[in-house]
Amino acid sequence: MSTETKKTGRNARRKFLKKAALGVAATTAGALAMPNVSRAQTVNWKFQSTWPSRDIFHEFAADYVKIVNDMSGGRLKLDLLPAGSVVGALQMQDAVIAGALDGGHGVVAYWYGKHKAYSLFGTPPAWGWDADQMLAWIHYGGGQDLYDELVQKILNLNLVGFLTGPMPSQPLGWFKRPVETAEDLKNLKYRTVGLAADLYKEMGAAVTIMGGGDIVPAMDRGLLDAAEFNNPSSDVALGFPDVSKVYMLGSYHQDCENFEIIFNKAKYDALPTELQAILKHGSTAASSDMYWKAMKRYPEDLEKIRAQGVKTYQTPESILQAQLDAWDKVIAEQSKDPFFKRVIDSQKEFARKVVAFDREWNTPKELAYKHFFGRA
Repeated sequence: MSTETKKTGRNARRKFLKKAALGVAATTAGALAMPNVSRAQTVNWKFQSTWPSRDIFHEFAADYVKIVNDMSGGRLKLDLLPAGSVVGALQMQDAVIAGALDGGHGVVAYWYGKHKAYSLFGTPPAWGWDADQMLAWIHYGGGQDLYDELVQKILNLNLVGFLTGPMPSQPLGWFKRPVETAEDLKNLKYRTVGLAADLYKEMGAAVTIMGGGDIVPAMDRGLLDAAEFNNPSSDVALGFPDVSKVYMLGSYHQDCENFEIIFNKAKYDALPTELQAILKHGSTAASSDMYWKAMKRYPEDLEKIRAQGVKTYQTPESILQAQLDAWDKVIAEQSKDPFFKRVIDSQKEFARKVVAFDREWNTPKELAYKHFFGRA
């Protein structure tokens, strides 16, 4: 090959590489100049909670919505609405199934009328575990698979759901006078939801199921003698101190609970996989954030409740034991259903191991707290 031919070849390669480099630069510049192209394809979804706007639970729903909207980069936008905006709290699931809503934030106990096992995924029996341990069962003990089987195969509902947000034990509730024995619960017109309704019926109470925003007005009109909702922040926001000055703390009726986030399955399945992942993993991010926020707000709001003249009482151990005895009966009755029994057996096996480990591995907290703060 001649020297001239070599020079011509080198020049041709230089020209090619220069054009290629210019092409890459132009493509990169175009991408930088138009960072919002994907936003033209934004999906806007109506997402309703089952909570009044003043409830901290609606705030938790808003926190999840913000996580999803931020992570999606504008491609998916959830528009949050409080209970009653489209449908009432207890109609939210049906609205999502029908497509009147695209998604929602609530608790599985609200849907237990469709299958008693529904409540097990949010308000299970008091196995000695806490809500974080229950969510461990959901994620790593087969709970999510059982939930999906119930929702999509047994009930054939057009739903996708994620369980999130560990809640501490709920109070026995708000009463006209302190409750001293299990006999005091008999014939009381009492509000609760989910399997707790079966438990209190077993204990002789006259149970009414209703959404959170309706409870205080019902107590004010004398339609309820007593009620529970969930936590100090929700209870003070909903106005319970205006209708009762007796707050009984500690109960096995809903010893731990979590939230449920649901979406219309057909619409969810039509999303790109990365947006499906954001909806799913956003629920786990919101789960931790919710608990941390609750640990700040709940103690503060319990003090606000006491400042309004409310007296708090620890539920007597005899009532707690009566609740456990009632759980035995509810579990035995509902376990006649094969699927219910499968879920119960799965939970018991997981709780037996995880609670045994927790009790053996972690040091007692009461001793340390008493040492540094002077009370148990």
